[in-house]
Amino acid sequence: MANRLSKIVTRTGDKGTTGLGDGSRVTKTDPRIQAIGDVDELNSQIGVALCEPMPQSIREILQTVQNDLFDLGGELSVPGVALLKEAQLTCLDKDLAHWSANLPPLREFVLPGGCRGAALLHVARTVCRRAERSVVALGEGHSALALRYLNRLSDLLFMLARVLNRGAGMEEMQWKKRV
Repeated sequence: MANRLSKIVTRTGDKGTTGLGDGSRVTKTDPRIQAIGDVDELNSQIGVALCEPMPQSIREILQTVQNDLFDLGGELSVPGVALLKEAQLTCLDKDLAHWSANLPPLREFVLPGGCRGAALLHVARTVCRRAERSVVALGEGHSALALRYLNRLSDLLFMLARVLNRGAGMEEMQWKKRV
């Protein structure tokens, strides 16, 4: 990464532009900035979820994901640079396999909610899907691995919400067709 922030108040964005990691400036409405913001919001939402009690093993997964999301944000901030590695995606796949092994199969759509930690992970999942859409909107302005990572991450967040609910003794609320 080109520059690390040594001070927060720079006033360089006062006119509606912001700097990318390569030193170029773009408008704050640029699709790249939207994607970076969505990834940052996702990271923050995971941080909120981490305020809740949860098994240490899940906490460690989410903290690793937060670091991965910083890599993704850095990748998005420097066009043409790839910081996410295949090993990071492999870790998500392993976590998905591990946690799904002990969950009952889904028979219907699951409504978001349950214990507070699970509900917060459901919110993070929806923010993850938005971040994924923002990265897709960049077209070729990202690595293919970024999309695969976000897609798997949303699955993992859903799975971990189910795990937290089960650990809290919460029954999953399932969608019921009303007609």
